[in-house]
Amino acid sequence: MPSPLPTEAELSILQVLWQRGPSTVREAHQALETSRAVGYTTVLKLLQIMTEKGLVTRDTAQRAHVYEAAVGEDAVQQHLIHTLLDQAFGGSAKKLILQALSVKESTAEELDEIRALLDEIERRS
Repeated sequence: MPSPLPTEAELSILQVLWQRGPSTVREAHQALETSRAVGYTTVLKLLQIMTEKGLVTRDTAQRAHVYEAAVGEDAVQQHLIHTLLDQAFGGSAKKLILQALSVKESTAEELDEIRALLDEIERRS
């Protein structure tokens, strides 16, 4: 995972690329426009910056350049969580989990998955 964290705007582009796969600027722009107003040139500029940061790769073989995520979704999420843990929760996973569960209501299925994960962690300890 590259050292610079993606900005909120860059993360939204990465999410499009993770879902759609390799995409042109136009395709990424159209996908982003379904959730919020964003300019085509803004998406283009962000993709150029993200290429320099190593977050995406650019295939210039065709007239319309195709961009692809250079980092995996799991790797980015883990990097963001690690940073959040250190900066906002003093390294305490307990504080992060308690805060996360209190902010947004979880479904019964999500709580079952969390319990299963906790059971697995206990078994390994």
